[in-house]
Amino acid sequence: MEAKAAPRRPRLTHFARSSIIIAVFFGIDKVFAFVRQLIVNNQFGLAYELDVFNAANNIPDLLSALISGGALGVALIPVLSEYLEKRGRKDAWELFTRILNLAFIVTGVIAVVVAIFAPWLIDNVITPGFPAEQRALAAELMRLDLIAILIFSLSGLAMAGLQANQHFILPALAPILYNVGQIFGAAVLAPSDYAPFGIQLPNLGLGLHGLVYGVILGALLHLLIQVPGLLRYGYRWRPILGLRAPGVSKVLRLLGPRVLTMLFIHIYFIARDNLGSQLGEGAVTAINLGWFIMQVPETLLGTAVAIALLPSIAEIFARGDTSEFRDTLNGTLKASLALTIPAAALLAVGLRPLVAAAFSAFSPAEVDLVVLVTRVYLLGLSGHALLEIAVRSYYAQQNAVTPLWAAALNAAGFIGFAILFTDHWGAAGVAGAATLSFTLEALLLLWLLRRDYAGLLAVRGTLMRVLGVTAAVCLGLWALMQYAPFPVLYLALGGMVLGMLIMIPFILPELKLFAALGRKMAEISEQ
Repeated sequence: MEAKAAPRRPRLTHFARSSIIIAVFFGIDKVFAFVRQLIVNNQFGLAYELDVFNAANNIPDLLSALISGGALGVALIPVLSEYLEKRGRKDAWELFTRILNLAFIVTGVIAVVVAIFAPWLIDNVITPGFPAEQRALAAELMRLDLIAILIFSLSGLAMAGLQANQHFILPALAPILYNVGQIFGAAVLAPSDYAPFGIQLPNLGLGLHGLVYGVILGALLHLLIQVPGLLRYGYRWRPILGLRAPGVSKVLRLLGPRVLTMLFIHIYFIARDNLGSQLGEGAVTAINLGWFIMQVPETLLGTAVAIALLPSIAEIFARGDTSEFRDTLNGTLKASLALTIPAAALLAVGLRPLVAAAFSAFSPAEVDLVVLVTRVYLLGLSGHALLEIAVRSYYAQQNAVTPLWAAALNAAGFIGFAILFTDHWGAAGVAGAATLSFTLEALLLLWLLRRDYAGLLAVRGTLMRVLGVTAAVCLGLWALMQYAPFPVLYLALGGMVLGMLIMIPFILPELKLFAALGRKMAEISEQ
């Protein structure tokens, strides 16, 4: 009698593996980013000097989001994935080259215009509440930042090209090297006598200019690390444009609404710094730091999943498999809620001793301000993660118009909420307006998506179970920090880790579902 073959152990799907790979590298990136924040904030503190550096990045960051990566990358990936699926890599790379050349030229032209009008932008749009000397310095730093943006016009698209080829390692490694460059600028180029972590390094004493030079160095590293990946997949640059080429026109049709969408999204950052500049010294930096801390779990649990999700669901949509499209989104939404809700709650409870220990140069009042702002931001962690998924769901269908209108409503809502809330709660009001407006945008997009995909948003069971268990675990962490006879910093760190471990059995169904996402798609690809 022939023995039965042992059943194969279930393997992670390509989507799940990609998400985990991206999350691991993003986790490393966030460690480096946190080191950078420690060095910079402990060196400069919550003072106008650091407020100036943060504000100077505003318009260059907008330019990067619109052209270099965020907008164009998301518009390019679905079309590039379609070319790879139907026309082959040679035609896909030709399309990629045309878009790359166009992006660099357009970025260069806009950078020149921004450099000319930098003083006006700083005085009238970004930080009208700053003293005159700080505004002049911010304009000077903004012009330097534009050099990095020119580099990112190439590097951001390199990430999109590799991700469309289902290669995620080098694009995930690039932000780490970007932070390495910034750390070098903060630790070596900027200070004159600062010794980070007690290590005396050779200091050049360039101040805020050193921080900007570190940004430029990081941008170069961000680009160069991805070049071997492009070469591996057969990419060769050519001096071509061809605006009327079919693929280019399709990308540009998607890009137009996406550019406007990113513009509306970035209104948050412009309005945030504008309002912060009128709240006194250190407010801009405190708001930026609170956003950064919230973005650590959001990047690991939201962005990483969404980046891996886009090429996969774009391929599913191209195949016309609507049920698989819906099921993949449902599983991703459940996993996102199961991970982000406890992460946000536990971090909010254990946050204060971590901030006090990390930023020892801050006064107790400054620590309290950063903690308050961060906790308000953390209320919207799940909303931000859901928004990442929802927006990419539309772009996978090559629908850029619906996210545009949602982002416009978000921008209008944020400005209205922020003006109202800051009158009562200051810097925390800015964070509250962001939490409310971004969460409402995510819910609106998912509700609209459910009209086309019946059965989407079937997350009630996950939501109720996770909320209940999270509340109990967080109460336990609070009691532990209040009454246990050990240093509160260790209690906070250990309690948060223990809390997430306790959560695992209760979110195991979502974790198993996440591990199985895309299995049918993988089986179809093998046929």
